[in-house]
Amino acid sequence: MRRKFLFLVADGMGGWPGELNAKTALEAAATPAMDAMAREGLVGLSRTIPPGMAPGSDVANMALLGFDPKKHHTGRGPIEAAAQGLELAPDDLVWRLNLVSVSEYSENGLMLDYSSGHIASEQSRPLIQALSAVIGQDTPESPFRLYPGVQYRHLLVQKDGAKEPEASLAINPPHDITGQSIAKDIAAYQTSARLWKLTSRAAKHLADAGNTTKANAVWPWGQGRTLTLPSFEDAAGLKGAVVSAVDLVKGLGRAANMEVLDVPGATGLLDTNYEGKVQAASKFLQEGDFVFVHLEGPDECGHGGDASGKALAISRFDARIVTPLRRAFPDAVFLITCDHLTPIAKRTHVDDPVPFLLYGHGISSNGAGHFSEAQAKATGLLVEPGYLLLNWAITQTGGL
Repeated sequence: MRRKFLFLVADGMGGWPGELNAKTALEAAATPAMDAMAREGLVGLSRTIPPGMAPGSDVANMALLGFDPKKHHTGRGPIEAAAQGLELAPDDLVWRLNLVSVSEYSENGLMLDYSSGHIASEQSRPLIQALSAVIGQDTPESPFRLYPGVQYRHLLVQKDGAKEPEASLAINPPHDITGQSIAKDIAAYQTSARLWKLTSRAAKHLADAGNTTKANAVWPWGQGRTLTLPSFEDAAGLKGAVVSAVDLVKGLGRAANMEVLDVPGATGLLDTNYEGKVQAASKFLQEGDFVFVHLEGPDECGHGGDASGKALAISRFDARIVTPLRRAFPDAVFLITCDHLTPIAKRTHVDDPVPFLLYGHGISSNGAGHFSEAQAKATGLLVEPGYLLLNWAITQTGGL
């Protein structure tokens, strides 16, 4: 009987010493399951961010699923459009659009919150629907169309925009500039009269429409052409599924013809439905071969500068994701890692190599005493580029 493969990813779990006293959040967290697996398995580092590419979850998770970002990545927006199943033309330009909080929408403004206080979908969707009329998306002269997503994460599609100057605009991801000036991005938006008109109208409407949420501006970024990926089953030889609260991972799965398992109550935050993710993964593995379980909580806490929350998210990942799945599938292969580091000191992603552990029958220890960034470095094992990590892990198991 074929062995099952569980790829468990705690987004942004890695960090730098000093997050909690002298420790990283991973070192400070209670992780008995991962520590035990690390002592019996292979522990090392992998470089998920190719040189010259921005250290985003889009790039990193694409690499973890075995696809070369240098070859396949077109932008953040197109991946999330795949999650929604949007039908797009080859030259459409897809933007990720955040609802954000800024001190003022001008060159004098600061980015206060990339998530508008983690606005709930029940609040954000009516705002996006109202903004659709404000920007005139149903008028013949407008190339833009808004699509509501989850919480603060939405989409803006610019018809035939891949052939227009907007395709090359460099806009900062809002989570990279928390507490910082938005002047450079405002200047970039102003180079496009139609994009500046859209964002300015949106900011004015959010300020004047009796809006009681923290969202007072829209932030289009991460634009690119439609995403296409090879079939995961053809590439890896495994019937696979993804479990995640975020459209980014769902989009990668859908683009690769994997099953996308929806879990009610999966929020991407500390209060996510951990047990629901375990149940969805377990049910799929009754027939399937491979499941990619993604937890967003550590990354969100990292962006928020919440070291204690990050350690708690990692502890819950260990206790409520890793532990029950290890008990349910004692003969399976486990690959556990993060997509990138989100150090508390930076409050955003960095391109450092990520720690990983590979555990299962037939896999011998390479000397780690527990699971941490320092232990992963000390073993001397480095798998790069990161898109080879999955195939490397399958090879270590003898091909399952």
